[in-house]
Amino acid sequence: MGTTNAAAGLQTQAQPQKRRGWRRILRNWELYAFIAPAFFYFLIFAYGPMYGIQIAFKNYVPTLGFAGSPWVGFDHFTRFFNSYYFWDLIWNTLSISLYELAVGFPIPIILALAFNEVKNGWFKKTVQTVTYAPHFISVVVMAGMIITFLSPSTGIITHMLEWIGLDPPDFLTDPRWFKTMYVLSGVWQGAGWGTIIYLAALSGVDPGLHEAAIIDGASRFQRLRHINIPTLVPTMTILLILNIGSLLSVGFEKILLLQNPLNMEASNIIATFVYKAGLVDAQYSFSTAVGLFNSVINCILLVAINQIVRRTSENSLW
Repeated sequence: MGTTNAAAGLQTQAQPQKRRGWRRILRNWELYAFIAPAFFYFLIFAYGPMYGIQIAFKNYVPTLGFAGSPWVGFDHFTRFFNSYYFWDLIWNTLSISLYELAVGFPIPIILALAFNEVKNGWFKKTVQTVTYAPHFISVVVMAGMIITFLSPSTGIITHMLEWIGLDPPDFLTDPRWFKTMYVLSGVWQGAGWGTIIYLAALSGVDPGLHEAAIIDGASRFQRLRHINIPTLVPTMTILLILNIGSLLSVGFEKILLLQNPLNMEASNIIATFVYKAGLVDAQYSFSTAVGLFNSVINCILLVAINQIVRRTSENSLW
């Protein structure tokens, strides 16, 4: 009897709390309406498709559907791990990502520090516009520009190298040049846009710090080293964590557009393999298993680097 009364009392208390919750939602409906598009976007396009992950553990047959396809456990993962191309895919994906991180991560920081030091407004705006513009070029157009610029017969870069007396390599077909071509074109396209975040961080620097440093006799380089760079460290840390957490998530679009049979040795990565296995060869379960493996590894990397950074910051090593 006492238990029944206690349960009834809890239900009685819960009802007013629910009413207060709904009243709070109705009172702040503008905020909920503001976040609704983003909420439904991720719900539909990010969380909804996760229902299909189960086919990584099934022998998916479209006519049988998700529920009717037979379970095979980890057979697709075992097949991928034991395949002859497993380590090649891992190495190509990881090497391209690390190459891109090593070259592409510091350049936006350097550009932001340089832009912050430019006092000529007209020159600064012009250079910023020129560096921002490639970001708005589509991947297909960018790939076409790369092929046109590096063409052995009509490429402007090839002719420039010949004009200064160098023997230009075949950038488009030589596997040794594919990663450099991919990374440098990506830096050219995204470096200017990446400076926006760092310029926003630099705009929060108190001018009084620079004034006090100038009075104390600090040079421009010293102010850059002891004021501007420490201001950027938190932003740099967050972006570095996000970049490391997606080491194996190299986009397949540009690589697929630049691929050819001669550079396949260096350009075949996990993303292009999943695309070809899933959509071209119709191996839906196998490609889903490979993509799930890729996502899990990225998640583990993100958690691991986050823990490392947290422990490092707690030990005050910055």
